[in-house]
Amino acid sequence: MSTAIEIFDRRLVRQRRDQKAAGFAGFDFLKAEVADRIADRLLDITHAFSVALDLGCHTGALGRLLAARPDVETLVSVDLSPRMTAQASGLRVAADEELLPFAEESFNLAVSALSLHWVNDLPGALIQLNRALKPDGLFMAAMLGGDTLTELRQAMMQAELALEPGVAPRVSPFADIRDAGGLLQRAGFALPVADVERITVDYADAFSLMRDVRGMGEANAVIERHKAPLRRRTLFAAMEAYHDLYARKDGRIPATFDIVYLTGWAPHESQQKPLAPGSATMRLAQVLGAKEQSTGEKTSPRPWKHP
Repeated sequence: MSTAIEIFDRRLVRQRRDQKAAGFAGFDFLKAEVADRIADRLLDITHAFSVALDLGCHTGALGRLLAARPDVETLVSVDLSPRMTAQASGLRVAADEELLPFAEESFNLAVSALSLHWVNDLPGALIQLNRALKPDGLFMAAMLGGDTLTELRQAMMQAELALEPGVAPRVSPFADIRDAGGLLQRAGFALPVADVERITVDYADAFSLMRDVRGMGEANAVIERHKAPLRRRTLFAAMEAYHDLYARKDGRIPATFDIVYLTGWAPHESQQKPLAPGSATMRLAQVLGAKEQSTGEKTSPRPWKHP
């Protein structure tokens, strides 16, 4: 049984994806962009991936790019939403990322685009993904993180501080890049890498941004969110604050989307491994061309004084 703290209402996430599935094509620009970027990253890898998993596939943008690769013989598309999954490619499975229904060593490749940020037990999900990969199989994912929608968060907070008794979580929390690499290591992935790319989207106004967020199925699903909608007065104050704080010279406003990429390999004996401590054949001073001093020759640091 998982001991992960439940932050997100997974049932609500599934319900919203089901509701947005029919019209998702009108709001999938961010998903499509990130899918393209993952596919480009895969082009730099020489491995062949005969059996691939697209986890959190939505309507299958990334899966269609994978299916076009000559090395991918079998594609399995998985999403929490049955209505989303029905529009994807390959073998389609409606399943929860937190409870993967796959045997160990089933896939050569597992990818995920903009879905894992809704997972409560992310370490557990990563462990399951690692187990589902064949030895030397690749995991690559992208999820919302960092300062995503920071402008909207700040504008909402400013309006609520001015007009409401307190501040409620109106924008979902997102993972920090500093924690991402550690999560991969905890899950047992070899050669873990985490990096972030920022995508900034300009909007005519904050209402257009909020319409897109809802259309993507990415509206706030934090369990502790206020169930009642924001009062009209507070909402308009937040939209005004957004414009006042962030509007460009042309009047348009930016919306930040930080995309955190996770890459790791299922362990295999052929993979490069770090050298054992003390196995170096050259001293650091030789590499740097510097004069080496023993610890006894180092001068004492100047005493630190409290200002």
